[in-house]
Amino acid sequence: MTVEEPVVLPQKRPVLAWVLLCALALVWGSSFILIKRSLGVFPPEQVGAGRLVFALLFFMPFLARQSQQADIRLAVRHRWVALLASAIIGFVIPAFLFAQAGAHLNSSLAGALNSLSPLFTLILGAVFFGQSLKIRQVAGILLGLGGSLLLVFFSATGSFQINGYAILVVIATVCYGLNTNLIGRYLSHLPALVSTAWLFAFAGPIALLTLAPTDFFARVVDAHANWSLWALVTLGVFGSGLMSIFFNRVMQLASPLFAASVTYLIPIVALMWGVLDGETIYAVQFAGMGVCLLGIWLVNKS
Repeated sequence: MTVEEPVVLPQKRPVLAWVLLCALALVWGSSFILIKRSLGVFPPEQVGAGRLVFALLFFMPFLARQSQQADIRLAVRHRWVALLASAIIGFVIPAFLFAQAGAHLNSSLAGALNSLSPLFTLILGAVFFGQSLKIRQVAGILLGLGGSLLLVFFSATGSFQINGYAILVVIATVCYGLNTNLIGRYLSHLPALVSTAWLFAFAGPIALLTLAPTDFFARVVDAHANWSLWALVTLGVFGSGLMSIFFNRVMQLASPLFAASVTYLIPIVALMWGVLDGETIYAVQFAGMGVCLLGIWLVNKS
């Protein structure tokens, strides 16, 4: 038994990590086209809130089991402020921003701008959390921000003008960067499934409160809402729910750096969906995407 173990584990773990990484890239890269499809029936505020509610439904069985464990109840009670802050900053605000931007922005461009999240994680970590930066990382940050400016200052038609909806995506990635640091500082000692489930336990009710005064539930039962509803359910259950677990599992099987490499794959999947959906991507926007990815590569290079 002691002879077989080192032979089996090195072969299986990398394969599983790659499979999960590809699943992450496929689902997260498809989330922008799913937002676009959801918007066919639901307005942006309902798309943002709806995906969080469906994610909460996905985590309900986990929450029910965890609520029966005294140590988890105690941990959540002591860290409810950090969980609430992380839920709002890392999930509620970005969900609404991406939904609003998705109504006016090509899914491929949204996918490229989403890749700025690691850059803002480093910037905010250095400014507010005392983390050090290497010169190479600073160069990567500057390149990534430069690429994002190309995307922000050119509209969906390729003409030079401020693209306000692209700015919404950038703000969402700032929220992601801040949330990553908050989790690392205040919630990293909790098991990944526990922290993720309870983040949605806080985010879901907030989203539900925003849906209550709207006609969301009437739209859900509308026969014409089938495809948009399934897109929204997929966003919540798979994009926000299951993939959060997959991402944490990839970090356990390989490393945080390997898991972060999904950042390079998401824009490719988003671009593929954009092309299949008939979106037009202009040369300056390809240039902006390329510069962003080069910056991210420098930041993550070991």
